[in-house]
This record gives sequence, structure tokens and C-alpha cells, in this order.
Amino acid sequence: MTLRRVLLGGLCWLLLVVFAMAPALAQSGSDRPGGDYSRFVVPSGDPAVCAARCDRDARCLAWTFSYPGTVSIGGGNSAICWLKNKVTPRVENPCCVSGVRGGGLVELRPGPIENAVDRYGGDYRHFEIATSPTVETCKQACEGENRCRAWTYVRPGYLGPGASARCYLKDRVKPPRRKPCCMSGVVR
Repeated sequence: MTLRRVLLGGLCWLLLVVFAMAPALAQSGSDRPGGDYSRFVVPSGDPAVCAARCDRDARCLAWTFSYPGTVSIGGGNSAICWLKNKVTPRVENPCCVSGVRGGGLVELRPGPIENAVDRYGGDYRHFEIATSPTVETCKQACEGENRCRAWTYVRPGYLGPGASARCYLKDRVKPPRRKPCCMSGVVR
């Protein structure tokens, strides 16, 4: 009985240590205003570059990545990374992804909308979403057409400077590929 208690106590202690050391994860759809000491353009448009740069810089405690083409909602024309010397409170904003040093980048994929996923190929129609570009517009367009089995939404600015968002409707379900430019989904 005593050995069992010792093992159980040791296991509980080990779990407590593991959870206490677990890093905070980056949060999509959030900004951390303030504390900026450096900013740079991210030509690849990949928020993972921003997280990695913060991890390598001893002054960096937090970061915010702004998707390109998000000026109207507080972002920039280009993909931009802001490194921060303090951890400020998160503010909800679809322009950005933010995190803390060592937290890395985890993009949400479960559910009807696959973040940072392109389902390349199988397109039968595409269109520009010029006003109020949201992923929901693309998703609803696919849901409204019987021929559409999947869709990919390309965020504004990824198809060139000043480019509008674009929606690709697909009559075939293609495998998902990680690409920060896009959001996708399978309807039927």
C-alpha cells in the first residue's frame, strides 16, 4: 500500500511539473498592442517566422504578426511582425496572430474552417471578395452550390500588393497543405 502511494504521489508531482512548464500557445485573431521595440516585413507571410524570430531574440517577450492586406482592421499592407519587450494583454482582432516567447505557433484546424490550409486544385470557379472580405463569404458560397464540395479562401494581400481576398470553389476534395495565406473547408 505504501509503495502505491509513493508512486501515485510521484506521478502527480511529475504531471504538475509538466503542466507548469508547458508553453503558452499563440492565439489567432488576437493582437497585443504596445511594447513594440522592433518590426519587420515577413515576405513569406508566415506567422511562424515571427514566433521563431522572437524565440531567438533575448529582448523579445511577446510578438504580434499582422496578415497582409488588413489595414482597414488595424493591420498592414504587407505581412508584418512586431517584437515586444513586454507581454501586454491580448485584444481580439482578426488582423493578427500573437503569442509569447517560447509559445510557438499552433494554428487551429479542427472544425468546419481549416486555418492556414490550402486545398490546391479541383477549382471550378473563383471570385474576388472586394468588400468586407471574410472567410464566411467563401464558405457560404460553397454551401449554396450543389456542385461545390470544398473551398479555399485566400486572405487579402497574399496574391500581390493590394490584392483583394479571393474564394476558390472546388468540385473535388483535395488534400490539405499548410499555407498561411489560406483558410479552407470541406462541405460535402
